[in-house]
Amino acid sequence: MTRTNPPARLVVTVAYDDALLLDVAGPLQAFATANDILAEETNSAAAYRLVVASRRGGLVRAASGLSVMTTRLADLGRSRMPIDTLIIAGGPGVHAATADGPLVAWIARAAQKARRACSVCTGAFLLAATGLLDGRRVATHWRSAARLQARHPALRVDPDPIYIREGKLWTSAGVTAGIDLALALIEADLGRRLAMEVARRLVVFLKRPGGQAQFSAPLDAQMRAAESDAEGRFAALHAWMAENLTGDLRVERLAARAGMSPRSFARVYAARTGTTPARRVEMLRVEAARRALEETRAPVKRIAHRCGFGDEERMRRAFLRRLGVNPLEYRRRFAA
Repeated sequence: MTRTNPPARLVVTVAYDDALLLDVAGPLQAFATANDILAEETNSAAAYRLVVASRRGGLVRAASGLSVMTTRLADLGRSRMPIDTLIIAGGPGVHAATADGPLVAWIARAAQKARRACSVCTGAFLLAATGLLDGRRVATHWRSAARLQARHPALRVDPDPIYIREGKLWTSAGVTAGIDLALALIEADLGRRLAMEVARRLVVFLKRPGGQAQFSAPLDAQMRAAESDAEGRFAALHAWMAENLTGDLRVERLAARAGMSPRSFARVYAARTGTTPARRVEMLRVEAARRALEETRAPVKRIAHRCGFGDEERMRRAFLRRLGVNPLEYRRRFAA
């Protein structure tokens, strides 16, 4: 009896003028690499058929200045192969694209019919314009999270995760997070081993958890301070906090350090940095613990003490809140 390979899954990436090239090429290369591995290891036919499409077809100029040849969206309907996975790229041109009524209407129809629909980075604006993300938790580039939330109040925009799955709808964070998204899709289709081999060949993390923060807590603190505190008062405070993680970092001590009353400090700090002092302390401690787990072989109990958590259980709860994984799992995935 002749063994037949399952039909290839049609993956359509929607592009437009001024889309980010890496939003398009990153996920595409992950799927293409999966095809290469299957061909090499099992002599199997391609698991994915890859198409980049735009409303008018032809050359689309990416934000980097390079042009990408695309298939006209209308021509996809002439194919008997249904769209399995629809991916909407992000980029500075996305806001003009959301004003393209025929494009938004096509995405709405295609997303409803496809097995799954995804957005990369600010592609969430275009997917949200269809109304399909209303009431759902959504990821996008951290710089665009507030704008997306303001434009679409029915969404629950989360600026931290690398990617989020809500049923058949997947959304990812900025730019290279599209590769993480593609690896998760490949794992769902073809298994963890093949997804990990794709990651190895692309020289990226074998697997970043979907709950991992998009960027580090110290960088977040520095950028917020630079943007909202011209006097640098809290920037200096953050540096002192990072150097004294095992010390007394209660609001009263931080307020005294800042030369303010506890009540005024808590109010002004939250207004200027977008978070509470307690949450900032936890973020800094988690960041220090992350580095220790990655770079040393110190026991988790010792790391918890050195980073100011006091005990392993407090550190475990903080990791689950901030990163979506416990310390041992984090070390297993990311230790050097």
